[in-house]
Amino acid sequence: MSRAAQLLWDDRMTGYDFGTWHPMKPVRLRLTFDLVRAFGLDTGEALRVLAPAAATDGELALVHTPEYIAAVRRAGEDPSAADPARGLGTDDTPAFKNMHDVSALIAGASLAAADAVWQGDAPHAVNFAGGLHHAMPGAAAGFCVYNDPALAIARLLERGAERVVYVDVDVHHGDGVQAAFWNDPRVLTISLHESPRFLFPGTGFPDETGGPDAEGTAVNVALPPGIADANWLRAFDAVVPPLVEAFRPQAMVSQHGADTHIEDPLAHLALTIDGQRQAAVALHDLAHRFCDGRWIATGGGGYAATDVVPRIWTHLVAEAAHTPIDPQSELPFEWREQVRIMTGDTAPHRMTDGRTPDFRPFSAGYDPGDRLDQAVLATRRAVFPAHGIDPLFDV
Repeated sequence: MSRAAQLLWDDRMTGYDFGTWHPMKPVRLRLTFDLVRAFGLDTGEALRVLAPAAATDGELALVHTPEYIAAVRRAGEDPSAADPARGLGTDDTPAFKNMHDVSALIAGASLAAADAVWQGDAPHAVNFAGGLHHAMPGAAAGFCVYNDPALAIARLLERGAERVVYVDVDVHHGDGVQAAFWNDPRVLTISLHESPRFLFPGTGFPDETGGPDAEGTAVNVALPPGIADANWLRAFDAVVPPLVEAFRPQAMVSQHGADTHIEDPLAHLALTIDGQRQAAVALHDLAHRFCDGRWIATGGGGYAATDVVPRIWTHLVAEAAHTPIDPQSELPFEWREQVRIMTGDTAPHRMTDGRTPDFRPFSAGYDPGDRLDQAVLATRRAVFPAHGIDPLFDV
């Protein structure tokens, strides 16, 4: 196995562009890759930057229906012909020129990441342009055209994996990935997200636990609005490591939406860059402890496009390359000037929000009157027994 992690990138990915008014701005991808380069991550021996091939129709059909793929292709050729019944040409997911081509390229990057990790070409692989977790087999949804995390999981299964874990830390429920593997006992999907009572897509309650042949393999932690680093990390620690240990996956796919950040305009959690970075560190550790290091990491949501997304995904790339960036590091002056010129915004100066996240483990006790602890207990009670774990085993 090569010791170098892979970063799948092609400048054409910035063509995933719903328009200037849309919150999913492609500049967040451009600035992330340029920040990776500004820190010199792409020039060392720990990281290889590779351009992926676009996913073929046959590869997309691992998750998506042929009819939907054809509809995306038509919408990309003529956006006025988009089919709203398939989620295309809506306010959330407007049609744009070459929609199929760029979406297939992003999907191809996650497929290439899965191949690299499973075949031993790289220990870890990152596609921060991916993480489009809302797309359904037959429809676009929530800014997502092709569901690249689900495709990465499907490719791992196709290559012979018997157990794959998917961990989604986006502020929105990873509904499309859950739906793709709802009744597949080979895939454990874990999503930590703001409660669907307050946020799109309205799914992801604790009682959504998998199909009749896969009970307990869909895991949902519905977090109350307003929680910050300590409570979010407490919930993660109370649910994710015990389930990953019990499931013993052979590979991990993770989705790192940056929209849990306090400055994100579309949601209501209050994490910092430092808390988000700690989540990536924890997932990296779990991959080594339980998956022989096999880790495919994708991006996802995140709409504070200049001050949050590039920093957290650059931390993610550095973590995957085993060359973590000191949070106190200053952002390179040239990059900050690029932000000013491209967006008119003032870039942050450091790779930290100045926090040192810490949390009280669930094993130290819980408060039945606390909103966060109630959410954690609801999830543990819903799924832990299916994995042979007592929901109160460490309380």
